[in-house]
Amino acid sequence: MAYFIFSNNLDGVEGTLYCIAENESDLNNLNINKSNYKILEDTQDNFNDVKYGLKYVIKYNTQNIIYSDMSHSFTKYDLIHYVNVLKSSIQTFLKINKNHLSFNLWNNYYNQLNSLNLDGITYPLNKSLEQYFKDLGQTSLHPLQLP
Repeated sequence: MAYFIFSNNLDGVEGTLYCIAENESDLNNLNINKSNYKILEDTQDNFNDVKYGLKYVIKYNTQNIIYSDMSHSFTKYDLIHYVNVLKSSIQTFLKINKNHLSFNLWNNYYNQLNSLNLDGITYPLNKSLEQYFKDLGQTSLHPLQLP
């Protein structure tokens, strides 16, 4: 099962998704105090839809997660901005978590982002960066998976 981690006690409030975990191991390796969050299980299909940018999470109601379909149309400028924000978040994680079990995974992903040839992409890019990497057979991680 996959896990969606929300801010606690905000049932029905939009925008409270904090992070996602693909499995119990990833959930246990998050840098969070689980008692401070509402953790809901859902299917691998829904996890993948969020990870690859096909859906986004609106909110949770009791034990149900409410999703909406998503579409993308990145200009080169938009993609540069997205990649830079993502790299900044990853750098922050890497600086303070040198002994974390996911350090190498995220360090490798950071290097993958650094080597991304933004000029080799046809714009507008009508898919998420995560789906783009998946389609190329490369590692694909969503920012919400960052521990």
